[in-house]
Amino acid sequence: MTRTRSLATSFLSLSAAALLALTTAGGATAAPSASSDKEQPSVTSAVVDSTGAADYWTADRMRNAIPGDVLAGKALERGNTSAAPVEKGNNTKIQAGKGKTTIAVSENPVDHIGKVFFTLAGSNYVCSGNAVVSNNKSTVSTAGHCLNEGPGAFATNFIFVPAYLNGAAPYGKWTAKALYAPAQWSNDGNMQYDTGFAVMNTLNGNFLSDVVNESGVEFNAARGLTYKAYGYPAASPFNGESLKSCYGPASNDPNNPQFLTQGISCDMTGGSSGGPWFIGSNAGGLQNSINSYGYSRSPVMYGPYWGTVIQQTYTSAAAS
Repeated sequence: MTRTRSLATSFLSLSAAALLALTTAGGATAAPSASSDKEQPSVTSAVVDSTGAADYWTADRMRNAIPGDVLAGKALERGNTSAAPVEKGNNTKIQAGKGKTTIAVSENPVDHIGKVFFTLAGSNYVCSGNAVVSNNKSTVSTAGHCLNEGPGAFATNFIFVPAYLNGAAPYGKWTAKALYAPAQWSNDGNMQYDTGFAVMNTLNGNFLSDVVNESGVEFNAARGLTYKAYGYPAASPFNGESLKSCYGPASNDPNNPQFLTQGISCDMTGGSSGGPWFIGSNAGGLQNSINSYGYSRSPVMYGPYWGTVIQQTYTSAAAS
């Protein structure tokens, strides 16, 4: 497996256990075969004009932004081989009350987790994101569909608001200077690679990691781990104004195994896309995936397997 815990820590080579997992087919904890995640790995990127982006995002625009999960719908429908309808942002609602409780629980703000706001094709959207360790001290992870249409154009007016709570931006609004996505996402909208990274500009002379903490990351880990996932779900019964989390063991997507994704029990809705998955039981663990998609009537959130292709995308962004 490959881990990055701090700037002083270089990538580790695959352990013997991970190598065994890579060669084991079909097991619950086996990683995908090497060939499944080394299909001419390449990275696409775009330089972002951040002029006026922070001012663009007024309180009204942030409140009225469309949950970004709707952007994953087209790619998910195209690659969906099951009969299960997909979740598309506000269109799928898991109602609370009447004896039914949500799986997601409320969390206090975490300084390195926040909301992502951006514009695509003339519409304003909202997702979630997380500050990750990087040489540039300014890298944020999110979903691929939260920064690129997949396939299509990259976003504009992209900002990251760490520790967002009820409209407040306690650490400021950070504008992006560059966006990175796997070519398999930006060219084909392949759900297997639905992860992206944004490199932020400095704010008041500070790098992002001068102001908030950074998460370590891990790639090519074993499957079937237990995760805690975070995000800002905005569709009912949530309102997107505070941080939520889900916790549990991951298992493969039985509907579309070709995505190589894993899911945990979670009913977070549109707006939580791009929120981080941490190995273990808290936000201090290593990030190893993001909230990507779900199916109607099924309280499970799926995230992409962070293998070689997504690792290369991270490496390119973090070194820029």
